[in-house]
Amino acid sequence: MTNEQSNPLKPISDPISTDYRLTGNRAMLHGVGLSDDDLDKPFIAIADLGSDVTPCNMHLHRVANSAREGVRAAGGVPFTFGTITVSDGVSMGHEGMKASLVSREVIADSIETVCFAERMDAVISVGGCDKNGPGSLMAMARLNIPALYVYGGSINTGRYQGQTINAQDVMEGVGTYLAGDISLEELRGMERVVCPGEGACPGMFTANTMATAAEALGMAVPGSASVPAADSRNMQGARAAGAVLVNALREGIRPRDVMTRRAFENAIVVVLALGGSTNSILHLIAIAHEAGVPLDLDDFDRLSRTTPYIANLKPGGQYVVADVDAVGGMPMVLKELLDAGLLDGDVMTMTGKTMAENLSSVTATPDGNVIRPVSNPRSPTGGLVVLKGNLAPEGAVMKVAGTGHLKHEGPARLFNREYDAFNAVANGEIKSGDSVVIRYEGPVGGPGMQEMLSVTSAIVGAGLGDSVMLLTDGRFSGATRGPMIGHVAPEAAVGGPIALIEEGDILVMDVERRELSVKLSEEELAQRRERWTPRPPNYTAGVLAKYARQVSSASRGAVTT
Repeated sequence: MTNEQSNPLKPISDPISTDYRLTGNRAMLHGVGLSDDDLDKPFIAIADLGSDVTPCNMHLHRVANSAREGVRAAGGVPFTFGTITVSDGVSMGHEGMKASLVSREVIADSIETVCFAERMDAVISVGGCDKNGPGSLMAMARLNIPALYVYGGSINTGRYQGQTINAQDVMEGVGTYLAGDISLEELRGMERVVCPGEGACPGMFTANTMATAAEALGMAVPGSASVPAADSRNMQGARAAGAVLVNALREGIRPRDVMTRRAFENAIVVVLALGGSTNSILHLIAIAHEAGVPLDLDDFDRLSRTTPYIANLKPGGQYVVADVDAVGGMPMVLKELLDAGLLDGDVMTMTGKTMAENLSSVTATPDGNVIRPVSNPRSPTGGLVVLKGNLAPEGAVMKVAGTGHLKHEGPARLFNREYDAFNAVANGEIKSGDSVVIRYEGPVGGPGMQEMLSVTSAIVGAGLGDSVMLLTDGRFSGATRGPMIGHVAPEAAVGGPIALIEEGDILVMDVERRELSVKLSEEELAQRRERWTPRPPNYTAGVLAKYARQVSSASRGAVTT
């Protein structure tokens, strides 16, 4: 036996199989049931993000087992390990949400750590929630071993009083209840039926947005992003991932061969066309950072100006992702954009084929209702825009999909915590025309950049969604809609202009001009900056404190590497 690599399908694990000095290592592997023949096969990690704390991930152990079967059938040896997950739905609206974005980094770190330590030749990551996909893709970019993301799919919609409902409806129902338009009994009735089983939130919210982005990047089995969680095709897709991955090993295809600049632009175009979550900007920039691909906010805005918005999907429309699946699925969407010249079909995917080759057999076309043709879009420009100005020199992000509120000028109502802003809405203190500012909730300040679905839903539910602007250095759930502006950078905690606003200052938002500003002179801002002092950190020990010390600006993806 030697320590020289002898098996091209085992570019990393081969020494464990052949080096006499690693006899003890092989003994451990025999102890878990591997035969001598198994030791000659590629070692393929299955990162299982299953958890029963959230419907998004409660079924993922089953999906991961299908992936194991696929790896075995393709000639690999699967090794399953668990990593953490956080349910944004359970953590929403309280202090726990500060850990949600932190979990993305922990997921990425844990997958990288296990695969590196155990000398895995390839990895399949099985996820289903908002941070699972981004964290998995970040780890894949770092490791640069053959990899695939397997998505668990979205939940079926619930039904209440004869109508379909989803997470967005029940969150906005809180505001509707506070406004006196529904009873507490009705709100509780929605609560009990809105999540009828397994799967991620059904609209074009963050989980579905990032699953779509993964497929557009070429890092998922084609057609997998739009399959509902309860559909048996998810098991089939997970098994297929094994064959795709072993082929990628054979062909030497690695994530950085796939996650190129052109592939990221494809992913951005698809997100914009579908009216995807603002979180996609944060996550795609972070994934690109790990892949060594230059990507910034200006790329999103540039592409948004030329990408038609073609989807009638919640939160800005009527339908959910399962409806996309019913009319042709994500391959139909990609083919429509490709045929219109909006995607680069020559990019390589983990299948070993180009995007165009993967889509060559697709015959489905937009139905005109759930998905419109590019020739007749809902809007000629994309669903996300980037705003800049003296209030956000590095940029801020706004979802324009489904809102007509594209210009606003009104007095600032200041809050240094989301909780305080929610209470102000609940108590009727926010009026039409106000500009609600929630600051010190950024990556450093929160820390962790809380999602603001509770307060944004309360605003919409109170009937103020078309007349009140909200801006924050935190972020939003994919279910947020209306004139809500997040990721304001630099954030308040590092002395960004948002920290200098005073109650009653007039704030201006203009989507056409891509402007977000405060009506103050540079001299006044400079004077306020001189008077400003940093706030003490909210956490001085533990994972949140460590995160706050390491994290970058939201404009750079809030990465910690």
